[in-house]
Amino acid sequence: MISKATIDKIFSTIRVEEIIGEYVQLKRAGSNFKGLSPFHEEKSPSFVVSPSKQIWKDFSSGKGGTAISFLMEIENFTYPEALRHAAKKYGIEIEEDIRELTEDEKQSQTDKELLFKIHEVANTFFQEQLFDTEEGRSIGYSYFKERELRDEIIKKFQLGYSPEQKNAFTESALNKGYSKEILEKSGLSIFPENSPNGIDRFRERVIFPIHSFSGRVLGFGARILKNNIKTAKYLNSPETEIYHKSNVLYGLNQSKQAISKNNLCLLVEGYMDVIALHQSGIENVVSSSGTALTVEQIKLIKRLTENVTILFDGDKAGIKASFRSIDMLLSESMNIRVLLFPDGDDPDSFARKHPQDYVENFIKNEAKDFIDFKAEILLKEAGDDPIKKAESIRDIVKSVGFVQNALKQEIYLKEVSNKFKLSEQSLFNELNVQKQLQKQHVSPQQRQETQVKPRLEKVTEVFETINSLLMLEDKLVDLMLNYGDRVLDRKDDENKPYQITVIEEIINHLDEDECEIQSEINKKIISEIKEGIAENKLRFGNFFMTLMDEDIQGKIADALIEPYELSNWEKYSITPIKPGSKLSEQISETLFKYKRDYVLKIVEDLKKELVSAENKDEIYMKLVKLSQLKNKLSEVTHRIL
Repeated sequence: MISKATIDKIFSTIRVEEIIGEYVQLKRAGSNFKGLSPFHEEKSPSFVVSPSKQIWKDFSSGKGGTAISFLMEIENFTYPEALRHAAKKYGIEIEEDIRELTEDEKQSQTDKELLFKIHEVANTFFQEQLFDTEEGRSIGYSYFKERELRDEIIKKFQLGYSPEQKNAFTESALNKGYSKEILEKSGLSIFPENSPNGIDRFRERVIFPIHSFSGRVLGFGARILKNNIKTAKYLNSPETEIYHKSNVLYGLNQSKQAISKNNLCLLVEGYMDVIALHQSGIENVVSSSGTALTVEQIKLIKRLTENVTILFDGDKAGIKASFRSIDMLLSESMNIRVLLFPDGDDPDSFARKHPQDYVENFIKNEAKDFIDFKAEILLKEAGDDPIKKAESIRDIVKSVGFVQNALKQEIYLKEVSNKFKLSEQSLFNELNVQKQLQKQHVSPQQRQETQVKPRLEKVTEVFETINSLLMLEDKLVDLMLNYGDRVLDRKDDENKPYQITVIEEIINHLDEDECEIQSEINKKIISEIKEGIAENKLRFGNFFMTLMDEDIQGKIADALIEPYELSNWEKYSITPIKPGSKLSEQISETLFKYKRDYVLKIVEDLKKELVSAENKDEIYMKLVKLSQLKNKLSEVTHRIL
């Protein structure tokens, strides 16, 4: 277990904007940062990060919390995993509490955690085989050297080698105490039905580990080196609980900072394309790992940039793949350029032939927008055939139909109009036809993303009563969380001045009237606040973030972060009222309103009790007194009923 001192050090060191900035493209918005939600599809940014308060709030999904809770949410980390990841990033040494794990803690080590662990074990094994064994160096290491890879690049991508011995890794893992079941679930080992011993899936291959966004090993790609064996050149890990190839981009962990910095992602096909470009100094590059590009993969890129340049081989298969990718990227509101390398070259070979500056300039200058790219390819195939030429133009307009922004669509159609000397009206007519066809032929993946609904729906009307008592209770808790240590000037019954903190003022009023807290989250927060008072400590604001209670963290983020920030009105000689500037009056008013609504709640409860009560007279007397109290409170709050 991680020691409390280490946890405190992690929380005091990490920066929420730095950790989230690796996953979300953040832009300065006043004193905060804003970006598009990584948890919810949206066009206008509603994801807010507060550097001063070290918290985040996603107003589209309602989630919020600290940097640690963000890592837990985005990476599906456990609390200890998120702490260890943050500690590693900031170079904090983990101190462990030396004690035996409880049964609950042992139980929490799920198959999923074991899958991550066995992949780390396998990754270490493959790297050791590559560098530390004669077979690995003579076969695997020699292959990477033939591909002109330097040692630092081999280590950066943690490349490895699986030996010829059919059960080398399986035997090693079993000896370390890992079970046959977890080895089978991971896909690293295969256990034939009629054989008592397992065999390695990736034997006699060089290994490319596939990492998550944060750097955890999820699976492997492996390339066979022998030409005389009839089997697939590349072999990938099967789908597991932690590895879904449609949700992963090869090289994203190593490239994410460069993508964000350059505000551009280069998209290639293979593992070696990514690695070769990195070696040449071009690091803003990822690969779809030989699979067709998916919506989930595009969304990973979109966290960092909306600009993509597709780099594909100049063969027919590459061209066909690029056409499909173009339409998918456009449908996700990405800005696209496309580059086909000269015949016989791919990103790997081209990067090895030329220096970094030449490659960068070639990509920058030769990449075309998707209209020019498709026009060049399709019209070359069409030749002088007018029917084929019309089909080519229709294909280009079809791609324009995937563009989500109406203004961009119009600009693209004007470009097509100028290029082919066609009327804009005829192109807009064709665009409408293509849009109707797209609605009728939704791809399986898009159908899964957004179910097509009928145009007319019968909507059931729902009427909800606003619980004003709960709203006022929330407001009192928000005041304690935001301004708990602020000191108020008060006077006692004898008109003598005294001072009291916001927390003590509100808690004293709640206790004095024996108010029952309505919300379970508020009960937890107030209980912690009272415990702090008993220890002569004021617990408010960021104190609650270290509790790692998901409900409390959402509440804290709601209380501490506003969705909008006021502009600088003072330059127009307008001075808006700042939050907390009239705190004393705000607390008094909220308390009186809260007490008034609390009395109303008691009255309603007594009226319900009156129906079946035997002591009706006693209840009537209570109702009269409460009505008088309610009227006094209404007068104080200037509410005449």
